[in-house]
Parts: sequence; C-alpha cells; structure tokens
Amino acid sequence: MEPVLYAFTLSFYIGLFVGCFDFIKYIKQHRLLTELQTKITKSTEDLPMPKGLIEENYQTLITRLHQDHMQIVSKADEIRTDMVDYFTLWAHQIKTPIAAMNLLIQVEENEQKDELSLELFKIEQYVEMVLQYLRLDQTSTDYVLTKYHLDEIVKQAIRKYARMFIRKKIKLTYTDLNVDVLTDEKWLVFVIEQILSNAIKYSDHGTISIYMDPSREKTLVIEDTGIGIAPEDLPRVIEKGYTGYNGRADKKSTGIGLYLCKQILTKLSHTLEIESQVGKGTKVSIHLATKEMQVE
Repeated sequence: MEPVLYAFTLSFYIGLFVGCFDFIKYIKQHRLLTELQTKITKSTEDLPMPKGLIEENYQTLITRLHQDHMQIVSKADEIRTDMVDYFTLWAHQIKTPIAAMNLLIQVEENEQKDELSLELFKIEQYVEMVLQYLRLDQTSTDYVLTKYHLDEIVKQAIRKYARMFIRKKIKLTYTDLNVDVLTDEKWLVFVIEQILSNAIKYSDHGTISIYMDPSREKTLVIEDTGIGIAPEDLPRVIEKGYTGYNGRADKKSTGIGLYLCKQILTKLSHTLEIESQVGKGTKVSIHLATKEMQVE
C-alpha cells in the first residue's frame, strides 16, 4: 500500500498546487473583467489577452458591438446637438418679435390692451422656460456661486409678476427675509419665478405669503391659498411631464416647471419640499442652507 499511498499523496499535493494556481489566475481575471464593466462602454483596449480561439472570437464580437454602439451614440449626440442649437437660436430670435409686439401694445390704445399684454407675458415665460430647459444639461452651463441677499433675489421675481397679482386681485404677504445665501442668482430667480407662477395660476383669489421658516435654517417658504394638489399627485408633481389632476383641468400645464426647479436646485445643492391640501393651498419650501466652504 505504501507506493499507492505515496502516489496518491503526491498527486493530491500536485493537484492542490495546480488548482490553487489556476484559482488565483481565475480570480484575477474575474476582477479584471468586473472592473472593465464600467469602462467597456468607452474602450475595449483593456480587455485581457484571449486564452484560446473561443475567447478570441468572443472578444472580436464584443469589439464589433462596441464599435456599433459608439457609432449610434455619436450619431445621437450629433442629432441632439443640432436640435439644441436650433431651438436655442429659435428662442433667441423669437425674442425680437415679442419685444416689437410689446412696444406696439404699449403705444396703441386698445380695449384689449391688458389682455394682449398678459398673453404676451405668458409667451415670454414659455420662451424663457425653453432656454432654461436647453441649458440645464449642457456641460457649458455656468453656475456662479456667490453670497446674495435673499430679499433682492425674491423681489426680482415679485416685480416681474406684479401685474398678475393685481389682475387676479391676489394679496401678497411679504415678510423681510434678512438672510444671505450662497447660490446662483440667475438660476434661483428662475426657480422662484416658476413657483410664483404656479401659485398665481392656481389661485383665483386669496393670499400668497413669502417668509422664512423660523423652525428651519435658511428655508424660504412660498405659500398660497389656491386649489391645492391632490394627495395622489403630490409625490409626482416634480416628475418630468407630469401634470396631475390640476394640469389636466387647466389644459395648459406642461409638467416642466417644477421638474426644472427640482433639477436646478439639486445642481445648486438646495432642496425642494412641497406640502398641499386640496381646497386649502400649497406650501413650497426651498432649503437654501449650505456648508461653509474654505477657499484655498
């Protein structure tokens, strides 16, 4: 039995050594392929050397699929860039006839002057929304973070909608905010304008209140006494294109305004919170607190 046991033991240890060696190689290759899962969409140059004809065939197949994928992505990017350039150009060009029409309305005496002026104002708002939507995901979008006095930013939006407050006989309750915030003025003004626009649109009378939440740090509150938002719609009102019951009833809602607000505030490291009760109104809170940054 000794020669048999010796041969068995020798074969066992040789097999164990070879098995461990193969297992280590297998683990290394597995880790390499796992890491490549995040890079394969960009390049196939880091693929390991094929071990055998079958692996070589698989890598050739992957390379061809990657090339086709990159061509599709490149074509899609080209189409999207052309579309963005066209709509950006259109949005800028349309401002010229809008400005001309505004001047004509102001000069001419007409019984429907106020109606025409209001509708033209709405057109300007929709054009501005298009521009902001196009700029939102562009890598060249400029965010200039500076400390601003919040009262100055909010009052810009209030002045813009002053005519609509008067026309719909909505009372504005404004409490001095007296706080400085680190933000981008242009983008935050747009967000506040959108929230005010919604508050006015869905309020036929009553009050819109603007104040700082005393219980939370640097939290701006815009609260209205309008028709409110249905409970089933509330979690989804910030989704792209979602209009909800109020939007379907209004027939003019795009479902883009609050979506843009949410995206912009996220990029500015701010947050948005909406509370509402049907028939009682809506409360929108913008959390503007940011960590102090040490500039080196």
